Amino acid sequence: MHRILLPLSLAVLLSACGGGEDAAVESPAASQDAEVRRTAQAAGPLSDSQRIAAASSTANSSSNACSAARPFYWEIGASNARLAAGSVNSSTSNTSYTAGSPLALASASKWVYAAYVAQRRGGVLTTTDVKHLTMRSGYTNMYIPCTSKQTVDSCLAANGNGSYNAVTDNHFVYGAGHMQKHASLLGLGALLPKALGSEVQSKLGTDVQIGYMQPTLAGGAYGTPDAYARFLRKILGGQLKMSGLLGTNSVCTTASSCGFGGSLSSPLNVSSHYSIGHWVEDEPGGDGAFNSLGALGFYPWIDASRSYYGIVARVKEGGMEGSAQCGKLIRTAWMTGSGL
Repeated sequence: MHRILLPLSLAVLLSACGGGEDAAVESPAASQDAEVRRTAQAAGPLSDSQRIAAASSTANSSSNACSAARPFYWEIGASNARLAAGSVNSSTSNTSYTAGSPLALASASKWVYAAYVAQRRGGVLTTTDVKHLTMRSGYTNMYIPCTSKQTVDSCLAANGNGSYNAVTDNHFVYGAGHMQKHASLLGLGALLPKALGSEVQSKLGTDVQIGYMQPTLAGGAYGTPDAYARFLRKILGGQLKMSGLLGTNSVCTTASSCGFGGSLSSPLNVSSHYSIGHWVEDEPGGDGAFNSLGALGFYPWIDASRSYYGIVARVKEGGMEGSAQCGKLIRTAWMTGSGL
């Protein structure tokens, strides 16, 4: 039985989009993944059928992190097409996710907005763009949820959302205020959610049918896995300027790794970096992939070689960690041809 799943409340969505309340995510089974990669490399080139079989068995396994993430939809593809996909259901839930299920994107919205900015700038970002899109602008006081009847600017003005904090300037502080302020500076302040979606699509393409439930650039977007997959394929294919910005201007995100003057707040407790609206999975044991993980369980990624993209999609409050762990296992299985 399929049903549309959008967020339970705007407050949940805001925490998903960057208020610093996301659950911590550990790198899953790093030593196991590394051993599988070494074994696969020794075995030689892989066929798509080997990759599909490995990814499918991993996604449907009852003995790894994907089992606990059920129900979910997963997909892997290249720049020109979807290559593998599936709906993994649960015996304890009537929900079934497909490529066409409308979902709250939460923090996966960040990659979309960053790509929009890159298109407007012709791929050449200003210093101001980089500070805001890497969460170092000092606009770190946005905690009050926006509503569907607000504009970008009225949301920013509500209850001090748009106030500047000099103490956090040039420090990585994960939150929604950076992009909200940036959108205002970019001239989007008067837009309501529907108009905001139209504006973003005007640069990313109308085939990327991603809209906004509220005018929050960092977490207010919604769309189907199919729409987000089109977005990722356009990055891989070089049709979007984000293609040349993956991993650029990356900043340290954990205080333990950055030392004084680095990070003040991160939702992750691993020493990965943050680039232009997306994470770089370069922590110890990581594989260097790029992602824009959302707290409600939407995990989109592009692998380090920029050859493949993937998605794990579901809506679950606190679902960020489970989706990331499952998605990383599926990616490793695909890249190595070995099920996990």
